[in-house]
Amino acid sequence: QVQLVESGGGLVQPGGSLRLSCAASGFTFGEFHMNWFRQAPGKEVEWVSSINGGGGIATYVKSVKGRFTNSRENAQNSLYLQMDNLKAEDTAIYYCSQCRERNFWLCETADSSVRGQGTQVIVSS
Repeated sequence: QVQLVESGGGLVQPGGSLRLSCAASGFTFGEFHMNWFRQAPGKEVEWVSSINGGGGIATYVKSVKGRFTNSRENAQNSLYLQMDNLKAEDTAIYYCSQCRERNFWLCETADSSVRGQGTQVIVSS
């Protein structure tokens, strides 16, 4: 049974940083590409970033490029999202999600149904 558990969210001032973690179990972690999604209040789920199974390739939505870094440690079945220079518009619940597409370049548009419970990020002064 696939299980994904996010942590690391919280309240941070604009310009601050947070590091989100996602602990994965129930599947061979390194064989799957992984996604981060987020959902802001009153808005639809938005894809944030994808990382390939080996961790050597990551892609980002334009609004976070240069500020967020997606990484993974396959030996520890863990996924991370380092978020720097946070802005108010980054406020959302963040989810990690297993990408079920074999083609990494399709992960951006993959569904987010296999995901954790999320971790709340609030950026406010």
